[in-house]
Amino acid sequence: MSDSVEILPTNTCPPDLAELSRRSESFARFAPQVHLDIDDAKFAPVLSWPYQDGQWSELDNQLPFADAIRYETHLMVEDPLEIGERLARAGCTRVIAHAEVFEGDEAGSAFAAWRAAGAAEVGLALLIETPLSRLDGIAEQCDAVLLMSIVTLGSQGAQFDPRVFGRIEELRARYPLLPVAVDGGVSEANIADLVKAGARRFGVGSAIGKAQDPAAAYRNLLSLAEAAIE
Repeated sequence: MSDSVEILPTNTCPPDLAELSRRSESFARFAPQVHLDIDDAKFAPVLSWPYQDGQWSELDNQLPFADAIRYETHLMVEDPLEIGERLARAGCTRVIAHAEVFEGDEAGSAFAAWRAAGAAEVGLALLIETPLSRLDGIAEQCDAVLLMSIVTLGSQGAQFDPRVFGRIEELRARYPLLPVAVDGGVSEANIADLVKAGARRFGVGSAIGKAQDPAAAYRNLLSLAEAAIE
């Protein structure tokens, strides 16, 4: 596992393409990557772009500022196969869906489809309550695993759940070479401890997006994380 740290400002469930574009333009001024949350109002209780009326066709075009930033998409949806393919073709370089929605060999088939559509990396996310054993038989096909560190999905400001520390350590023990990402409630108060537990990639919502100076908040989080690497 690389010791380099990645901080990804989170474009949290944008309601439309205009808002997605506005946020991504802002993040592109200081960050090389953006974490894009997508919700279908079924897996998580928020309806985001492109699931609202008339938005699906917008997936036929390149994502805004995809030539300036790398997009990671976190699919909090019940049926991630097609939208993952379409987002990969639209410029998402990393596609992550929830392990909870797959059965049997479905995850492996989805990975193959997303890679064929242009995704450089694919992976799975796990809810805080989902046993890590859910990764058995598929972890080797993941480029990374995203651990949720909140209970409630779909909105910024949810309370950080410290159970994630033990989950990071367990995941690192099971799969030492598998990059571990964390999403939810990441802040200046906990990022150093998350790094020490073994995480190296972070989706960060309100700690950057709601900061008075988002660029300064991003740089401070990156500095704190890098300083915590032993």
